[in-house]
Amino acid sequence: MLTALAFIFTLGLLVTVHEFGHYQVARWCGVKVLKFSIGFGKPLWSKQFGVDKTELVIAAIPLGGYVKMLDEREFADEPNADLQLSQTIYSETELKRAFNRQSVYKRIAIVLAGPLANLLLAIFLYWLLFMMGIVGIKPIIGKVIENSPAAAANFVLGDTIQKINGKHVASWQDAGWILLNESFKSKSVEVEVLSRSQKTHTHQLDISNINSES
Repeated sequence: MLTALAFIFTLGLLVTVHEFGHYQVARWCGVKVLKFSIGFGKPLWSKQFGVDKTELVIAAIPLGGYVKMLDEREFADEPNADLQLSQTIYSETELKRAFNRQSVYKRIAIVLAGPLANLLLAIFLYWLLFMMGIVGIKPIIGKVIENSPAAAANFVLGDTIQKINGKHVASWQDAGWILLNESFKSKSVEVEVLSRSQKTHTHQLDISNINSES
């Protein structure tokens, strides 16, 4: 259930940002926006807002959305379409704001605005993630097995790895990748640790068997 709700929330966020990109750039380009819908199907909630009385809709099926703009091509199949539009539906001032009457550059900008909005969202979320920090297991030495490379290097229970060959280590994942990379270059590495008494020690760790064991 939680997975399904998380999926719906994530998809809803992506759709909303994507469609808002189309909507905002359309407004900047002077296009009249008729409807901004999040989801498809039967409307669950709707409200008009703004000078253009744009209809904001939240629909029942949260698998997409759309921004409906004024576009004369929707009336192309009707006889005397332009006359009908100007006389019974929209004024000439409004028709000048139709999507199909905009320059090719404005139309391209409106079309590309959705994917660009999602790209900017991804950049923002990754920035936020790195600002908050990345979850990882702190590289603290556990039980040291006798006759192991760690024992030979005199590691002690509770030591926290700080650096390996001068490279900063923040998690066991960092330590694993660094040790693997260094094993292709040399048979041992210099490991700097911080003891539980807050003293720094340096150990020489034999890593000659990493590749053969993996």
